[in-house]
Amino acid sequence: MSIELHVESAGQGPSLVLIHGWGLHGGIWSDLLPRLSRQRRVICPDLPGHGASPRAANLDLDKLVEAVAFNAPRRATYIGWSLGGLIAMELARQLPQRVERLVLMATTPRFMSGPGWPCGVAPDVLRSFGEGLAADYRKTVRDFLTLQVRGDSHAVELLRTLRRRVFAHGEPDPAALADGLTVLAETDLRKRLSEIHHPTLVLAGEHDRLCPAEASRRLAQALPDAELDVIRGASHAPFLSHRDAVLERLQTFVGTTPVSVDVPA
Repeated sequence: MSIELHVESAGQGPSLVLIHGWGLHGGIWSDLLPRLSRQRRVICPDLPGHGASPRAANLDLDKLVEAVAFNAPRRATYIGWSLGGLIAMELARQLPQRVERLVLMATTPRFMSGPGWPCGVAPDVLRSFGEGLAADYRKTVRDFLTLQVRGDSHAVELLRTLRRRVFAHGEPDPAALADGLTVLAETDLRKRLSEIHHPTLVLAGEHDRLCPAEASRRLAQALPDAELDVIRGASHAPFLSHRDAVLERLQTFVGTTPVSVDVPA
């Protein structure tokens, strides 16, 4: 999907691309920019139909990957949060030479629970959000934010932050929201994880209700070169509620020196 996305960037150095989650926009990363941009060029796109990016019809995971790749540098480290993690994983699989490292934050190879995968969201939860979009998409997005903060040790403050920022770049396109929910409901990357050979940090929130820490543990085990770090007291948005802990871990893992990745033929 060769469209120009709205992109904000800061800093100089090796590139670091931050991919946001469902219903939000690249501005959600603003708390991390001052420190990450000291040694990196940090790039924060708004996904199609989100924030200030143009609308796009019939989005699926491949189209989201194509849109991000078209607006990203030829080589970068990718940080993907929630839906953004699915995009980052699939981008690394499809375009391995474009990726230096991966950070997969509060994400999972399969969001919906099912046989053999108990660590996901119940199908009726995502179905209810889909039904709510048609009636009142603003309320549905806000309800989704409430689900994200449950169990967090800073839940009240975190929810205020999310609600204050959710429409800061403009309101998302309801069609893009519906397509994004379909991606969350239908994507299952478990059988593709062995194809992703990049150094990967999996960051989980201890009390995440959308992407349980157990899902992150299984994700890290299935990836060929991954390590897991669970942020204690955090839920689905640890980069907001536990910023310093996340930044410390990111700066240790990402570093400043690009790495080469040998991708099997």
